[in-house]
Amino acid sequence: QVQLVESGGGLVQPGGSLRLSCALSGSALSLYVMYWYRQAPGKQRELVARITRGDLTTYEEFVESRFSISRDNAKNTVYLRMHSLKPEAMAIYFCNANRVTGLGEELDYWGQGPQVAVSS
Repeated sequence: QVQLVESGGGLVQPGGSLRLSCALSGSALSLYVMYWYRQAPGKQRELVARITRGDLTTYEEFVESRFSISRDNAKNTVYLRMHSLKPEAMAIYFCNANRVTGLGEELDYWGQGPQVAVSS
């Protein structure tokens, strides 16, 4: 059974930094494209960043180079480093693992979502 367990959320002041971690168990992280999404109160879930199996990273425009996604396949963990945080970054952040098997089956798993609060 594949599970994603996230950690690292919390309260930070505007301009501060946080690092979110997402540990995958029950499979090998190296098989998956990994994503971070977020959902702010009253808004739809939106994509934040993506990292491919080959470590190619992409970010949504609103990130403005303030976030960095990375992966450590040896630790089965993906990270999202966030700095210069703004109040509008306050949301629940979700880790997502996605792959298509050799049989064409799509596997998609979600973490529980740590809360990130940005407030003075």
